[in-house]
Amino acid sequence: MLERYFSLVANGTTVRREILAGLTTFLTMSAILFVNPDILSQAGIDHGAAFVATCVAAAVGSLIMGLLANYPIGQAPGMGINAFFTFGLVKGMGLSWQVALGCVFVSGCLFVLVSGLRIREWFVNAFPRSLKHSIAAGVGLFVALLGLSTAGIVVGNPDTLVAIGKVGSPQALLAMGGFVLMVVLDKLGVRGAILIGILAVTAVSVALGLTPYGGVFSAPPSLAPTWLQADIGGALQSATLGIVLSLFLMDLFETSGTLIAIGERGGFLDRDGKLPRLKQAMLADSTAITIGALLGTSSTTSYLESTTGIAAGGRTGLTAVVIGLLFLLSLWFAPLAAMIPAHATAPALLFVAVLMLRSLTHIDWDDMSESAPAIACVTTMAYTFSISDGIAFGVIGYVLIKTLSGQWHQVSLPIAAVAALFVLRFCIE
Repeated sequence: MLERYFSLVANGTTVRREILAGLTTFLTMSAILFVNPDILSQAGIDHGAAFVATCVAAAVGSLIMGLLANYPIGQAPGMGINAFFTFGLVKGMGLSWQVALGCVFVSGCLFVLVSGLRIREWFVNAFPRSLKHSIAAGVGLFVALLGLSTAGIVVGNPDTLVAIGKVGSPQALLAMGGFVLMVVLDKLGVRGAILIGILAVTAVSVALGLTPYGGVFSAPPSLAPTWLQADIGGALQSATLGIVLSLFLMDLFETSGTLIAIGERGGFLDRDGKLPRLKQAMLADSTAITIGALLGTSSTTSYLESTTGIAAGGRTGLTAVVIGLLFLLSLWFAPLAAMIPAHATAPALLFVAVLMLRSLTHIDWDDMSESAPAIACVTTMAYTFSISDGIAFGVIGYVLIKTLSGQWHQVSLPIAAVAALFVLRFCIE
């Protein structure tokens, strides 16, 4: 049955190899089980419910990817977007977490619509590369600031806006040590470097008495506090238009870029450099986003860490199915997730920021009409603590600079429309 459904022989793989690949990818992704509930709980979401939502959303997304698209790609709530959800939307803009979940749901519905139509590729290809990469880099800088703040290394200051914190405190030292450990392990090629770093910092924190021991196993917590709590009506108000648009753009570009990168590394691209069954893969992503919002978590996305499973031999959707089943088994590890302190997840945020900031290398620095809007996007995200405003400044700046410098023919219809929507949003506010 597995052979008929996943075409194992045709893809040069076996059931054993697919299971090992699924386990490998899961280990590299599983840090999200601890980071995501910690971040979402700071938005007011029940920690136990957030943990269950994370497990189930990751399982559903991975299973759909495996069964529908037949690719060895794992899915889970995305890093960066979860920080935007808590610190940008809820704490930054004052939205309730229910309305923020509603925004995620609506953006997911838009993503489903675009994924099912040919306009998806037209929209993605029409957006300038500089802005695509600046969004990723901007989220990285946003996450870096969040990680440094969480670790107590960067603090607020009324005179200089920010200042150095108490770097000699046990929490800050553990966070810095955790970051160094993650980087060293990654450099040495150790699987699950982020997960090992989080657990190591937690263990030391418990040993020092900084974190109380809460156990490892228990029955899954209740999902009731977040189940169907997304306020879709609140998300459809004019004031949240820019938020929905920002989430949609982040989901669309991150997913497209990740899928192509994984396809290239896995040898899945065709002669034209396109990913077969891209429509099915995008539908898996977008469907998981809408389901995740109803469960109670921020946007779900494909994980670049899936390349570790591909390197281990994964070639079909059976790998993704194994990943999904392992996320379901993780439901019984809720006490361990609740025990993870903020100074253990802070280095994970910094590590992810390093990966995301690599996108800056793809910007054309010799063309100011490309680099200036990109930097406006990146810096505005970090310094206003708003990913939505960063995207808005980058897009509007791009359209204005290109038009006024006589390069209006480089402004595509999609980016002009997005710029107009952002201007409308600022006028309404």
